[in-house]
Amino acid sequence: MDIMDAIFNRRSYRGKFKDAPVPREDLTKILEAGLAAPSGCNKQTTSLIAVDDPEVLQKLKAVIDPPVAQTAPAAICVLTQRINAYRDRCFAIQDYSAAIENMLLAIVSLGYQSCWYEGHITDEDKINEKMAKILGVPEGYELICYLPVGIAEDEPKEPRKKAFDERAWFNSFPN
Repeated sequence: MDIMDAIFNRRSYRGKFKDAPVPREDLTKILEAGLAAPSGCNKQTTSLIAVDDPEVLQKLKAVIDPPVAQTAPAAICVLTQRINAYRDRCFAIQDYSAAIENMLLAIVSLGYQSCWYEGHITDEDKINEKMAKILGVPEGYELICYLPVGIAEDEPKEPRKKAFDERAWFNSFPN
């Protein structure tokens, strides 16, 4: 699949996944795509943990409340480090966002689906901290995102988007 096809065919998939494992070589490609993303001042604040062990995956799924992606055969947990890069500014959010988008595109290009779960796990109940403990994440890292990975059981639904000319312009903001 070419990059433009991946961009225009990527969807946030929240349905059931087929009972088919995701090969390690595909998970490795997805992780490599994430790590290839740009990083503010090259601080490389994003780290990744792929989970394909059914027991570990089940422990992670057990702490996600309300449940999501319960049938996904694999997942990627995105970690960040809050490191100042330039003029006491931290670009961790931009770093992990670029890494996540690269991985979402790689996931689609390899024939899988996913969804970016961040707010769901980082709100007041701190599900991300429970997940980090399961994975042995050390202090100084924050688990920020959960990406289930698998073959979709259903066709992903295309979201309604505003028209191009409502959100994109040339040379100036329209009057």
